[in-house]
Amino acid sequence: MDKLRASVLMRHEVGLHARPSVKLTKLAKAFEAADRSRPVAEGPWIDAKSIVKVMATRAPKDSTIYFRAEGADARAALDALVTLVDEDFQDGR
Repeated sequence: MDKLRASVLMRHEVGLHARPSVKLTKLAKAFEAADRSRPVAEGPWIDAKSIVKVMATRAPKDSTIYFRAEGADARAALDALVTLVDEDFQDGR
Protein backbone atom coordinates (compact mmCIF):
# COMPACT_ATOMS: atom_id res chain seq x y z
CA MET A 1 0.00 0.00 0.00
CA ASP A 2 1.23 3.50 -0.84
CA LYS A 3 2.15 5.98 1.82
CA LEU A 4 -0.16 8.99 1.74
CA ARG A 5 1.24 12.41 2.59
CA ALA A 6 -0.12 15.75 3.73
CA SER A 7 1.20 18.94 5.26
CA VAL A 8 -0.26 21.83 7.23
CA LEU A 9 0.92 25.17 8.59
CA MET A 10 0.96 25.23 12.39
CA ARG A 11 -0.37 28.53 13.68
CA HIS A 12 -0.50 27.62 17.37
CA GLU A 13 0.94 30.59 19.26
CA VAL A 14 3.58 28.67 21.23
CA GLY A 15 4.22 25.89 18.75
CA LEU A 16 4.06 22.17 19.37
CA HIS A 17 4.35 22.15 23.16
CA ALA A 18 2.77 19.74 25.66
CA ARG A 19 -0.97 20.28 25.19
CA PRO A 20 -0.99 20.28 21.35
CA SER A 21 1.41 17.31 21.35
CA VAL A 22 -0.94 15.32 23.59
CA LYS A 23 -3.90 16.12 21.35
CA LEU A 24 -1.96 15.15 18.22
CA THR A 25 -0.71 11.83 19.59
CA LYS A 26 -4.10 10.95 21.09
CA LEU A 27 -5.76 11.54 17.73
CA ALA A 28 -3.07 9.57 15.87
CA LYS A 29 -3.62 6.63 18.22
CA ALA A 30 -7.31 6.59 17.30
CA PHE A 31 -6.40 5.23 13.86
CA GLU A 32 -4.89 1.91 12.85
CA ALA A 33 -2.76 3.57 10.18
CA ALA A 34 0.95 3.87 10.81
CA ASP A 35 1.23 7.64 11.23
CA ARG A 36 4.47 9.56 10.97
CA SER A 37 5.25 13.26 11.15
CA ARG A 38 8.18 15.59 10.84
CA PRO A 39 8.66 19.30 11.38
CA VAL A 40 10.87 19.89 8.32
CA ALA A 41 10.45 18.79 4.72
CA GLU A 42 13.60 16.67 4.56
CA GLY A 43 13.98 15.66 8.21
CA PRO A 44 13.53 12.18 9.65
CA TRP A 45 10.01 10.81 10.11
CA ILE A 46 8.93 10.25 13.72
CA ASP A 47 6.11 8.18 15.19
CA ALA A 48 3.12 10.54 15.54
CA LYS A 49 1.73 8.21 18.21
CA SER A 50 4.70 8.84 20.53
CA ILE A 51 4.24 11.83 22.84
CA VAL A 52 7.95 11.91 23.65
CA LYS A 53 8.97 12.00 20.00
CA VAL A 54 6.34 14.55 19.01
CA MET A 55 7.25 16.90 21.87
CA ALA A 56 10.94 16.52 21.05
CA THR A 57 10.41 18.10 17.62
CA ARG A 58 9.76 21.47 19.30
CA ALA A 59 8.12 22.69 16.10
CA PRO A 60 7.62 26.46 16.37
CA LYS A 61 4.66 28.58 15.30
CA ASP A 62 4.42 29.10 11.53
CA SER A 63 6.30 25.89 10.76
CA THR A 64 4.90 23.34 8.35
CA ILE A 65 4.12 19.95 9.84
CA TYR A 66 4.39 17.04 7.43
CA PHE A 67 2.41 13.82 7.88
CA ARG A 68 2.70 10.42 6.26
CA ALA A 69 0.37 7.47 6.81
CA GLU A 70 -0.19 4.01 5.47
CA GLY A 71 -2.87 1.46 6.21
CA ALA A 72 -6.58 0.94 5.71
CA ASP A 73 -7.59 4.23 7.37
CA ALA A 74 -4.60 6.30 6.27
CA ARG A 75 -6.66 8.92 4.40
CA ALA A 76 -8.97 9.43 7.40
CA ALA A 77 -5.99 9.66 9.75
CA LEU A 78 -4.25 12.28 7.61
CA ASP A 79 -7.44 14.30 7.19
CA ALA A 80 -8.06 14.29 10.95
CA LEU A 81 -4.48 15.24 11.85
CA VAL A 82 -4.36 18.05 9.30
CA THR A 83 -7.71 19.38 10.53
CA LEU A 84 -6.55 19.29 14.16
CA VAL A 85 -3.45 21.35 13.39
CA ASP A 86 -5.26 23.64 10.93
CA GLU A 87 -7.92 24.41 13.54
CA ASP A 88 -5.23 25.33 16.07
CA PHE A 89 -5.75 22.27 18.32
CA GLN A 90 -9.19 23.51 19.41
CA ASP A 91 -10.79 21.85 22.44
CA GLY A 92 -13.28 19.11 21.80
CA ARG A 93 -11.00 17.10 19.52
